[in-house]
Amino acid sequence: MRAADAIEKITAQRPNLLRPYKRKLLAIAGSTNQQEIRWHAALIIPRLKLTPKERAAALDILFDYLRDKSSIVKTFAMQAIWDLAAADAKLKAQIIPLIEELTQVGTAAMRARGRKLLRQPKVASRRLREFL
Repeated sequence: MRAADAIEKITAQRPNLLRPYKRKLLAIAGSTNQQEIRWHAALIIPRLKLTPKERAAALDILFDYLRDKSSIVKTFAMQAIWDLAAADAKLKAQIIPLIEELTQVGTAAMRARGRKLLRQPKVASRRLREFL
């Protein structure tokens, strides 16, 4: 847990340090049940430069995190899924309904994070176009 915390803090400023370890990080993230490692992994995963196949694997891991008992893990997984979808309009369009649902039914932290994510300009303009 302490190592995951240190990695998360350092790579917030220097994500390139993760490059040689992305496969190992994804393997650990996908196999651990320890909530402290999961929440740090959710923060770290979007910082990785992922191939489409690796991004699909990362999304599978993060969707699994949405079923975790920890509200922190679920909330950070929401953010990570959103961040991974940021560069892919098609994926973002698929993710928005999920975030909307989690904003309705999730924990208080998930609802707050969902409201924050959905208020971002591109989502707001998309919703306005749908309304009109």
